Amino acid sequence: MTTTHVGLAATMSTTYSDPYTVARMFGSLDHISGGRAAWNAVTTSASDAGGNFGRAHPNHELRYEIAEEFINVVRGLWDCWSDKAIIADLKTGKFFDESQVKPLNHEGPRFSVKGPINMGRCPQGQPLVLQAGGSERGQNLAARTADVVFSVVQDFEEAKVAYSDLKERIRRFGRDPDSVTILPGVMPIIGKTDAQARDVLNTLQSYVDSTAGLAMLSARLGTDISKYPLDGPIPDLPIPDTSHGFARALLGKGKRENLSLRDLYNLTAAARGHWVLCGSAQTIADTFEKWFLEGAADGFCVMPAYFPGAFDEFVDLVVPELQRRGVYRKVYTGTMLRDHLGLSRPATGEYLGMTQQSEAAVS
Repeated sequence: MTTTHVGLAATMSTTYSDPYTVARMFGSLDHISGGRAAWNAVTTSASDAGGNFGRAHPNHELRYEIAEEFINVVRGLWDCWSDKAIIADLKTGKFFDESQVKPLNHEGPRFSVKGPINMGRCPQGQPLVLQAGGSERGQNLAARTADVVFSVVQDFEEAKVAYSDLKERIRRFGRDPDSVTILPGVMPIIGKTDAQARDVLNTLQSYVDSTAGLAMLSARLGTDISKYPLDGPIPDLPIPDTSHGFARALLGKGKRENLSLRDLYNLTAAARGHWVLCGSAQTIADTFEKWFLEGAADGFCVMPAYFPGAFDEFVDLVVPELQRRGVYRKVYTGTMLRDHLGLSRPATGEYLGMTQQSEAAVS
């Protein structure tokens, strides 16, 4: 309520939520905020989550089958009202034009939703949909339905390959690759010099509880690593049924760089498995600029190492350096979240036919 340009995304699970309710909630937030709302759509990877909802937790494949239909329904509900529907004519007392409002009439394997939603078209046309699926199924879902994709990467070349692959998937679904923003997650550790930044990282690492750190790595890899020697090589582990993206990125980096399990533990403990970028403001800016200009990222999901100081350091030290290089805005050119990300406002009816699309489009 006290901001004018900041967008806010909240997470709701497609496995443990209701599509009509999600559509109403985020549609309402978009109206209230003047077009600054976004939905982070997740399938919920935690295998014990079902116990909170009185049902068994679906496996990975089933979770994404549910998510496919769930997001179709939400997108369709947001599309039921045209921009011309609300006329609010005081003379006639007519609030909306019935011909400009369509029911959804969705009948699918898991959801039956009549619609329409009970509010006019959102300021952004539709709130943004954010996703972070790292599996094959998750990447296809993101390519078909997402506006913003969070990626889990550890290295530049790895990020370039992942970026190019997702952009190609987007194109195969008949969408403009520039219509989706890809944001790798990164935790910048900032110092006056690179050496000072490494000292800060070492200090932060010293606070990590070993039990919690080992539990985090075990969760990311989907295997109890306490049964393996920490200073031994990384064992050959399958990709778990929980979070594919983290396991693939961590195991890939470990194999490429011949890391031990202890090295991987330290890497995971620093940023929960995300990329840690350590250096001066100039080093951070150099890296961001390279990734942005050379096709590895459209921007970054910046995760501060601690609150609130790490946010202040990034804003006060790194942002001015990026602005000086001409790769970061100095003024806002719009008021809505889509404006900030350079994403166009979807046309009325653009998503009503989403239920007719399927993964066959990429086969």
